[in-house]
Amino acid sequence: MADSDPLSTPRPLPDATHHSVRPGTALLRLETTHAREGILDGAWWPRSRDIGAELPSLISALTEYLGPVTRVGLDAGAWAELPTRLTVDDRVVHVDSFPVGDDTVLITRGDRDHFALLVVPPDTTPDAARAAMARAVRADNVTQAGQILIETGADTAPPPT
Repeated sequence: MADSDPLSTPRPLPDATHHSVRPGTALLRLETTHAREGILDGAWWPRSRDIGAELPSLISALTEYLGPVTRVGLDAGAWAELPTRLTVDDRVVHVDSFPVGDDTVLITRGDRDHFALLVVPPDTTPDAARAAMARAVRADNVTQAGQILIETGADTAPPPT
């Protein structure tokens, strides 16, 4: 029997400084230690509440670093028209509705490896988003997602222009 597909074998996060998955964007940041001792494993800053437009790029980026994503858990109250499954990069990803709040997304790779990501509201100012994301990926973070958003000012909409 041949070696297993490298994309199907769960890999730990690389040891390194905090790394932005998509350079030049504030899309996703992951905690980059093997220990995963903090409450959150990363942060995601979607550009809208349109899950059909936002989720495929998140899943593709996560798959590149973590291996195949099998499930995503979101709070249905926070997203417009939450589907039950999506096909991303020729793989089916199940989308589950959990009462996790609009500040968290749960990611499952394989059968049992779970990741929790802070969700920064789309209308957050860039400075507040960066601060919230940086705090969420700290290995020693013990602050819940909602509290991080409050403390960094990411839970409030920017003033109208």
